[in-house]
Amino acid sequence: MDRKKVVLAYSGGLDTACILKVLTQRGYDVIAYVANVGQQEDFDDVARRAIETGASAVHVEDLRREFVTDFIFPAIAGNAIYENRYLLGTALARPVIAKRQVEIALEEGAGAVAHGATGKGNDQVRFELAFAALAPRLEVIAPWKEPDFLERFQGRRDLLDYAREHRIPVEASVEKPYSSDENLMHRSYEAGSLEDPSVAPDEEMFKLTRGLADTPDTPTHIEIEFRDASPVRVRNLDDGTELTDPVELFDYLNEVGGKHGIGRVDMVENRFVGIKSRGVYETPGGTVLHHALRDLEGLAMDREVLRLRDMLSPRFAEIIYNGFWFSPEMDFIQAAFRQSEQLIDGTVRLELFRGHATPKGRTSPTALYDQDLSSMDVSGGYDQQDAAGFIRISGLRLRAHKLILRKTGEATDETPPLEHGVIPTDGGD
Repeated sequence: MDRKKVVLAYSGGLDTACILKVLTQRGYDVIAYVANVGQQEDFDDVARRAIETGASAVHVEDLRREFVTDFIFPAIAGNAIYENRYLLGTALARPVIAKRQVEIALEEGAGAVAHGATGKGNDQVRFELAFAALAPRLEVIAPWKEPDFLERFQGRRDLLDYAREHRIPVEASVEKPYSSDENLMHRSYEAGSLEDPSVAPDEEMFKLTRGLADTPDTPTHIEIEFRDASPVRVRNLDDGTELTDPVELFDYLNEVGGKHGIGRVDMVENRFVGIKSRGVYETPGGTVLHHALRDLEGLAMDREVLRLRDMLSPRFAEIIYNGFWFSPEMDFIQAAFRQSEQLIDGTVRLELFRGHATPKGRTSPTALYDQDLSSMDVSGGYDQQDAAGFIRISGLRLRAHKLILRKTGEATDETPPLEHGVIPTDGGD
């Protein structure tokens, strides 16, 4: 491997543009790598600016399909929600970006990879853990953790001055009131004015979702079909629009979900590096899919499998958030989840309206639901007398606990214990 050839994850923004120039000044042959994960960019312009700044070559890689099918869909299927609120849009994009960066480095014979993530955030961890797992012999260059770089660039103003001095073509000029990251899954906002958690986000900031006051007065009705817990078809029941391509399908859910203000989250979260941070997120399509699939699982997933899956889901979310997508624990948990997702097939109808994606009906060829068995009007093969023994056995530990409390004088309820074999009935569920 050529130790002076490096593949830089390059966005065209101020940080990575300056880093590209710094690396060339250090004598590196810099290959700029631009990952298309669904952000709204002029990628030809980004590539042009990389060459003008000193890159010897540019790889613009369209990763959207892989991002959707191999990262977004499995995360939603596994009910991955970090700290009960965040659907992990940024965290999910980093492993697919890092994976292709490593592949390009190996193809090009480069001895190093580089990124522009700061030393305070989560992304540095996500990138570098992926590099360690996929190509441990590659050197990792992370300028924002180098003393010389930190001394030279103490803030945005220093970067702007450097860009001006070296005629680096960047669009940045003044301090933005926040920083943002965009991909197919979501758009995130943090830092700047958002660092005060008591300050409400400016409505003008949002790009993917409308404020509730600006949403339509009539709902949109859609139908989502799943196979093995992955969406395979979306149909608009109002106008007949139908999509099956994974990227087009997800783009469409972002569009109709965002129109109805679905998927906004404003939270203070715990970063892996130990810092609390305030993040604001827009995840319209992911939120719609999340509600649809949870609804279908109620119909088609076994109770105990669902319970075990949901016990593991918070850990699954942490693994993604903390950057361990390529790890033994992720291999283990995904193998279990793939088993749980088999035969989660069916269709869910939803109403999108005023910030909500509300299921309105569901069908499944693999449903575990038995209408006759559940009915209050027919027996359906269920002998209600069997419930007496079931309740009696289930109550044994409760009776034992009550007796111990009485013996120790801790009981506060003086109601006498139930007579053996007497089961109260209330006619309810």
